[in-house]
Amino acid sequence: MTLRHPGSGAVQLTPQLERFALVGSPNAGKTTLFNGLTGLRAKTGNYPGVTVSRYEGVTRFSGHELLIEDLPGTYSLDPISPDESIVSGIIDPEVAEHDQPRGLIALLDATSLRRSLGLLAQLMTTRQPVAVVLTFTDELARRQGRVDVAALSRALGLRVIPVISGRGDGVRAVQEAMVEVDSWPAPAIVPPSDHDELRGWVDSVLAAAGYQVPEIDSRTRRIDGLLLHPVSGTLIFLAVMYAFFQIIFTVAAPMQDQVEAFFGWLGGLASEGITIGWLSSFVSDALLGGLGGVLVFLPQIMLLFVMIALMEGTGYMSRAAFLMDRVMARAGLEGRAFVALLSSLACAIPGIMATRSLPSAKDRIATIMAAPLMTCSARLPVYVMLIALLVSPDAKLGPFGAQGTVMFGLYLLGAVSAMSAAWVFKRIGGRSGIALPFYMEMPSYRLPSLRTVALTVWESSKAFLRKVTSIIMITTIVMWALLNLPLHSDADMLAAGVDPTDEVAASAYVIDNSLAASVGNAVEPVFEPLGFDWRINIGVLSSLAAREVFVATLGQVAAAQNPDNPGSALQTMTVDSGARAGEKLFDTATVIALLVFFVYAMQCMSTLGVIRRETGTWRWSLIAFGYLSVLAWVMAFAARSLTLALL
Repeated sequence: MTLRHPGSGAVQLTPQLERFALVGSPNAGKTTLFNGLTGLRAKTGNYPGVTVSRYEGVTRFSGHELLIEDLPGTYSLDPISPDESIVSGIIDPEVAEHDQPRGLIALLDATSLRRSLGLLAQLMTTRQPVAVVLTFTDELARRQGRVDVAALSRALGLRVIPVISGRGDGVRAVQEAMVEVDSWPAPAIVPPSDHDELRGWVDSVLAAAGYQVPEIDSRTRRIDGLLLHPVSGTLIFLAVMYAFFQIIFTVAAPMQDQVEAFFGWLGGLASEGITIGWLSSFVSDALLGGLGGVLVFLPQIMLLFVMIALMEGTGYMSRAAFLMDRVMARAGLEGRAFVALLSSLACAIPGIMATRSLPSAKDRIATIMAAPLMTCSARLPVYVMLIALLVSPDAKLGPFGAQGTVMFGLYLLGAVSAMSAAWVFKRIGGRSGIALPFYMEMPSYRLPSLRTVALTVWESSKAFLRKVTSIIMITTIVMWALLNLPLHSDADMLAAGVDPTDEVAASAYVIDNSLAASVGNAVEPVFEPLGFDWRINIGVLSSLAAREVFVATLGQVAAAQNPDNPGSALQTMTVDSGARAGEKLFDTATVIALLVFFVYAMQCMSTLGVIRRETGTWRWSLIAFGYLSVLAWVMAFAARSLTLALL
């Protein structure tokens, strides 16, 4: 069978391979160990809900091939959420739907061993082969804690392997243990199920292992005193996010200019070197003008993921989630919901999938309906292009760049709107019952691994490039055809008063009389109140496939009108007809309306597909598309009207 793993190609797995399951609480080090064993690159993070599906990979050792499953993090085999049900459905013999693993590898966090033993006790009652991997022993020692690994093994009656996953220490020992699964020791008596008796069993195991609880990290405690404070922590979080978007503009601008100049140079070569008219137009306008117009924003995309990776790697992201838990409570949701919304900053799809960690079905629906409003990376190229049309690069608000400030405002608007949408859907859905506990790990602050950061940025950038060369390319080619059909003869142009030898005038005539123009004009009554003309209309319609296509479509139009400098073509583009004929197309009110429209509009078919998959019905996909489309139009109209009133 063929299985896919995030960040990897297809992995051919043989059903007859012996299968082992990695089981542990969130952030016990499962996914890092999984990556070390298999060489794959599952995403790790400092908050629950990162691993929300079963991931599989193969490890090879001493001539053996073994199948490894990385299960979602769980604190118990008594499931309260869909992702925890995945674990029970695989390893609990009473509810297992498939063949059970050959062995269970239980990961115990050495810094919180008492809590970890509760889950281990449940695993031991399944009577399946169990081996223990003890993680974060280096962190335990650094914080003056202690555990005797050999004594712990004797007390449990299980094989215990200390591993430092981040450095790869102990990975070979785990591989060797899996090969020797037939010789794994098993306890003569399983732990008790009674709560009080279980507590006594845990106490006896810890005492026998000479376990000494690690001290609270003094450095972490001092920093948390500032970062987790309701006032100072919130202000610092907002300052970090503000700096985040300032960097995106100031640091990426020179790189973006170089990429833009490169594609401009390629476009010039294509125009001069390709003598076949339609092929020259296809290469210079569709590929280099359209796709190149999207790839120009790769530096911003990379910077976005660099900063997200740094926030995760240092441990700050979990603090941000903790701070926002208070905000989520006002929306009637819990911290797990913020984890899902936080994941949506990169892409709404993993954010929607992360709602599997929510115990309440009503909370899941409310969060799924809100997730598309979080500003994902696909909106970034659109925002950067439109902000450049609205605000001069030299404009300042005090010492800060005005462009970065506008970007921060758009992200903040998206986040506030997402919280508001969740509140509305939660109220529509009614009460969700008894609130269940939400645990969140607060790891010690540490320097992130440069390798981990680099891999995260590479995988995210590769996903962006894959999207550009697939759905965006296909849509761009379709738009090129619509912008250039039907074909017009020289006689047609002469009859219309256009000189066929004037390439710019001829290109403008072809586009103005194209199928795309007909479609754009047909929907003009819908978008005219927002200040959009047919060119913006076809950009909006094409972006239903993917938001970045909006940039590619306008890039084609601009490249046709001004092949030498497509960027300036957008600045000088004017309205062709109607009450605004002759006026600047991208005036302040129209650009603001466009920005607000993209904050709210559901322009991602993949997201609608994932909503359908996660809810099991197209009903919620259609509701999401409908309410977000209406909201986008209403908010864009309000923003344009307010802007015109103030100017």
